[in-house]
Amino acid sequence: MKQPDSNTPPAPKNIIIASVIAFIVAVIVLLVAILPAEFGVDPLGTGDALGLTALSRDEMAIEEKLENHRQDFVEFELGPFQSVEYKYLMDFDAPMLFSWIADGELYYDMHAEPAGLGEEYAESFEQGNAENKSGSYHAPFPGIHGWFWENRGSGMVVLRLYTAGYYQTSTVFRDGGDFERVIDPVGL
Repeated sequence: MKQPDSNTPPAPKNIIIASVIAFIVAVIVLLVAILPAEFGVDPLGTGDALGLTALSRDEMAIEEKLENHRQDFVEFELGPFQSVEYKYLMDFDAPMLFSWIADGELYYDMHAEPAGLGEEYAESFEQGNAENKSGSYHAPFPGIHGWFWENRGSGMVVLRLYTAGYYQTSTVFRDGGDFERVIDPVGL
């Protein structure tokens, strides 16, 4: 029996057939598994049948926490060119809902400082001028997270901050000093 020569290239017909088969298999894998698992797109219904569409969700719908959440409300009066900084002590990925409203425009800077590194390592997430902001925030690292507000106008401005989330304490930085506020967990 004659052995095939290993140095002989495959025939073009065989290369084309192998390429077409590989392409068909790739399309089947794409439609059956990859699209449902990665993107939540399920054109054949196989993703639901195999439970693959659940993999496409970035986050679980419910994230259970061992500790109770806290709620906070604080109000500040800011005269012309006065400022206040208010921050929460938060762990990595701790969520917080917030809403602040002022009766005049304020300059604000939402920022955080990593635990133990100091303000030279502060990271700013949003700055601007506004009368209100609301949203959610997930702490990208453990440390203190919050806002700096400054009244750059000529009249008195009252600022109200409402939050709920997984933080331990808050600290007010004002008039050259700071003081910590203990915030009790909800339900305790």
